[in-house]
Amino acid sequence: MTFNTPSGTRGVSQPGFFTRFLKMFNKYSAGRIRKTGKFGELPSLVLTTVGSKSGLERKTPLAYFPADGGGWLIVASYAGAAKNPAWYYNLAAHPDRVSIEFGGRTESVVAEQLHGPERDAAWRQIIAASQRFADYQDKTDRTLPVIRLTSR
Repeated sequence: MTFNTPSGTRGVSQPGFFTRFLKMFNKYSAGRIRKTGKFGELPSLVLTTVGSKSGLERKTPLAYFPADGGGWLIVASYAGAAKNPAWYYNLAAHPDRVSIEFGGRTESVVAEQLHGPERDAAWRQIIAASQRFADYQDKTDRTLPVIRLTSR
């Protein structure tokens, strides 16, 4: 399936200082997630992508949800911002050059954006596990992309 969710026109703004803070926070939390597979109340992973413009490796800590039939579900929420997070565009450019780290292990994965009834079922599972993602959806007019990662 294609990665084709456009940015919205309404959503939480992400000021420059927030982006700088997030980069520092990501470095801190990534080490813990690699060891334990958790950060806060949700299971978490470190997503490694290849930059869509730079071609450089990019690492992003994210919450995940077990996918029915195996794999992992992640949400390109960007906390309800009007635009998609940068890692979403990295996945779109290189869906087969992705890996995840959690709980002391690393897996090569393939990324696929879910659409239609498959996305709807995954979305119900996600918001049943964490109301936070429903709150993010309420803040923006874009449909939050749901991505399934499966082992290669």
